[in-house]
Amino acid sequence: MKLIIAYIQPERLTDVKKALFAEEVFKISVTNSLGCGQQKGFHEVYRGVEEEVNLLKKVRIEIAVNDNFVDRTIKAIIQGAKSGNIGDGKIFVVTLEQCIRIRTGDTGSSAIG
Repeated sequence: MKLIIAYIQPERLTDVKKALFAEEVFKISVTNSLGCGQQKGFHEVYRGVEEEVNLLKKVRIEIAVNDNFVDRTIKAIIQGAKSGNIGDGKIFVVTLEQCIRIRTGDTGSSAIG
């Protein structure tokens, strides 16, 4: 079992969801987040005052999958999120020690599916 965490551009979320659904990955969690990386932010002028904005809006997607879904999930996220520009995002894959479905008490791979 793996936990896949992806940070993507907010405007690419619909495309990522479509790509995931096409790969039969339906269970996802989405959170708005702020962060900075290679983009380093930008400068803007508000009411005559210049401000540096270095925390940019991103979307964090978390998906718990069984091992046989890892590659297809990563492929779908890349397909939906990639624009070829700096700031497309990152994907992290973390080993998931345990998963428990609260409703039934199922554990392990059967709790994810």
